[in-house]
Amino acid sequence: MTDYKTIEITRHGAVATIVFTPPMLVHDRHDRPPRPGRHRELGMAINELRFDNSARVIVVTGREDIFCMTAPSHPRLTGHTPGDDWDAMQALQFTFQQIIEVEKPVIAKVNGGVKGFGSSLVFACDFIIAREDAVFCDHHLGMGDGDPPVGRPGAGIVPGDGGTVFVPLHMSPPLAREYLWLGRQLTGKQLYERGCINAAVAAAELDNAVDDLAAALLRRPPHALAMAKRAFNRFQAERFNQIFDLGFAYEMLSFSQPDRVVDGRGVETL
Repeated sequence: MTDYKTIEITRHGAVATIVFTPPMLVHDRHDRPPRPGRHRELGMAINELRFDNSARVIVVTGREDIFCMTAPSHPRLTGHTPGDDWDAMQALQFTFQQIIEVEKPVIAKVNGGVKGFGSSLVFACDFIIAREDAVFCDHHLGMGDGDPPVGRPGAGIVPGDGGTVFVPLHMSPPLAREYLWLGRQLTGKQLYERGCINAAVAAAELDNAVDDLAAALLRRPPHALAMAKRAFNRFQAERFNQIFDLGFAYEMLSFSQPDRVVDGRGVETL
């Protein structure tokens, strides 16, 4: 396997687990975030596992009480350049396409906090099992609301890293709008009660719950399961192709606009 900088792959029989390194730990070891970065490395790992016939189930998880959250601001990444934005778009597009297309079930094992790209990633996976106290949120339009605050007070951007594609596939339209447009925070338990994820369990039960699901998937004929996923995910691939580029472009447009604008009525708006 490739020597990755932001993820680690472990194997237990036919189950391959991809583990994220929290962004703050990666940044501590580098003057700037490593390239190609976690957005792309995840896709690279799934692509490798796609052609490894000894791996039949893929699990994605994090460390300690963080699944995957937005990295803290980095002094050398305060602005946007065409090259950086292009790399980000390619990485996100590549990774989400791999999750959709790989002929093996992908389980999100949500061991802790989920925010931003981490949220989009979870809802792109085939199955979601979470700690019942794990907090999910999409921070893009959070505006500093909530406890703890989500997003940046006085500034909001379009949720263009995949949330607009995948969240409405799991949540009802009213709830998806609150989650994406208001930055509403939801726990794993709340999402399970609303039928948005497969299971929400106590932290001590998470390993067993994921192991049981993986074992159930491994009891299915591998080729039949692979083709079943290919057929099921056609609508997801179609939605991704229709929406992702538009959402990402609108997010980039958000960055080019000032945080606060006074309209013709003298009303301060975003």
